[in-house]
Amino acid sequence: MIRYETLADVSAARLQRHDMIIDVRSPSEFALDHLPGAVNLPVLDDRERAEIGTTYVQVSAFEARRAGAALVARNAAHHLQTALADKPKRFRPLVYCWRGGMRSNSMATILAAVGWPVAVLEGGYQTWRRAVIAGLDAACPALDLMLIDGQTGSAKTALLQVLREKGAQILDLEGLARHRGSAFGGFRDAPQPSQKAFETDLWREVERLDPARPVYVEAESARIGAIRLPATLWTRMKRSPRLEIVAPLEERARFLAKTYADIVEDPERASEALDLISPFHPRDRIAHWRELAQEGRPETLAMDLMQAHYDPAYDRSRLKRMKQSVATLQTERLDAGALDDLADRILSLTDAP
Repeated sequence: MIRYETLADVSAARLQRHDMIIDVRSPSEFALDHLPGAVNLPVLDDRERAEIGTTYVQVSAFEARRAGAALVARNAAHHLQTALADKPKRFRPLVYCWRGGMRSNSMATILAAVGWPVAVLEGGYQTWRRAVIAGLDAACPALDLMLIDGQTGSAKTALLQVLREKGAQILDLEGLARHRGSAFGGFRDAPQPSQKAFETDLWREVERLDPARPVYVEAESARIGAIRLPATLWTRMKRSPRLEIVAPLEERARFLAKTYADIVEDPERASEALDLISPFHPRDRIAHWRELAQEGRPETLAMDLMQAHYDPAYDRSRLKRMKQSVATLQTERLDAGALDDLADRILSLTDAP
């Protein structure tokens, strides 16, 4: 009799026992989110899955299963001849689908028939998803967060990376969200992840943190582009102390023009970003900003945007914060040397790492 193991433990230590984690769901399901390190070897692609669903509804469950079995066998054979062709006798795969049902069990049966010690994730991706949510809900309230705050252009994200280089723990939310947190924050060649994929990556980062040591994080809003921060993390952030970076407007404009060069030096993309804030400003002001973008004057555009839009928004937001800043760190520059100095000052204030 062909047998394979079932398991419900999705801890990092348990998952690492397997040589490959095989996600047999369709490519579109895989793209939305998947277990860390998983490889997509679908037993039904998106078109085939839709066709089987139609057969199930319009013909019968029996005909859907028969047609599905043929497709699964054909696709599994393809994977055996390609992605799995070089796997040795002791190859130990873990297989999962959406709920740990027919797709994963069908693939596991075929792989077990080869002679490999196969395991199936009980409950499939849904088991992983529940573990992510539970993990974030349990871990986020216990984090010793220190918020790096400051007006737009204060080099907060860059400062986080310097803190990391000095051995401090950081949580780069904008990096995980693939967004710089403003109307100008998107990346053309790197779209934002799905909400579920963001939470998976966030959980992997949080899981590595030592709760006994400070964790530095940028003082974000509850949303980063289209991504929502988990409620437990956002609540913890609102109650955490803030370190406020203060730099001159001109220096912040220079820093922004350099950091956002991919947008502010591209009139088309700058215009698209201005569309997002146009409801909040008179038409003539928006038109002037578009002219600055067209004329290739990124520093002037950045300065105008901060004075008329971002700085007032920051001041309003600051009044609503539950925690006042515990320290204000002044700097005249935002170059590499100044950021190194700021990081040292922050670490000396917070006794880290």
